[in-house]
Amino acid sequence: MPDFSTLTLLTPRLRLRPLRVGDAEALWAIFGHPEVARYWSTPPWPDDTRGHEMIASDIADLPQGRHLRLALESLEGGPLIGTCSLFEFDAQSRRCQIGYALARSAWGRGLMHEALTALVGHAFGELGMRRIEADIDPRNAASARALERLGFVREGLLRERWQVGDEISDTAFYGLLAREWPPRPAAPTAT
Repeated sequence: MPDFSTLTLLTPRLRLRPLRVGDAEALWAIFGHPEVARYWSTPPWPDDTRGHEMIASDIADLPQGRHLRLALESLEGGPLIGTCSLFEFDAQSRRCQIGYALARSAWGRGLMHEALTALVGHAFGELGMRRIEADIDPRNAASARALERLGFVREGLLRERWQVGDEISDTAFYGLLAREWPPRPAAPTAT
């Protein structure tokens, strides 16, 4: 895999770039929010310690292409508003997983769709992936809609796969193939 430490993707409203040392507090604002962490694989962060750990991990791993995590920041400025990631690369099968989180204050504006469109396009284009997989809590209707809008297909349900704190939850498994990208508009229906 390539060195991801300097990768930047631009969309009409966002810059997707590697995490920086100064991003820990903004990460805590995202992942410490109970609504954002509701369907995440960890409880809400109690402080910015996990943010510092995430940044240190990326500084070590991005140059080796072990995973790709990009911060989402508005082109208008301000702190980062989310992250999106590609991880668990399987070079032989040309497959990876995708993950994402968006600050509560940025919900409902189509920003994650914009970011994921750029990331998926990069995965299928420059990285040559054949398949991208997503693992979400099936109760997370907004995440399911985001994936389906990109063309992901729900492929299965894994029962009681996660335990976060005292809560046990299932996994809805989604997949998208390169030959299905970009998604085609629905055919007009006869009236």
